Amino acid sequence: MSDVRTRGERLQIMLTPDELVLIDDFRFKHRMPSRAAAVREILTRGLSAMGFADPEQKAHSSDFGVVDDRLEDERRR
Repeated sequence: MSDVRTRGERLQIMLTPDELVLIDDFRFKHRMPSRAAAVREILTRGLSAMGFADPEQKAHSSDFGVVDDRLEDERRR
């Protein structure tokens, strides 16, 4: 991922007090500058662990179709 990012989207979430403690513990253990930075890092690690691609790979929405395009091409022949 690039270090220079444009953050044009806001995401608001509600957390339980226990969830907030976990995020703050993570933040302080890893010396993160803010809760937002900690949440972004947790999301990045979680998505990466689950095998989701890095958004910097410039994937397009058409890359995530339900039907494989190759199958559709074969059917048209």
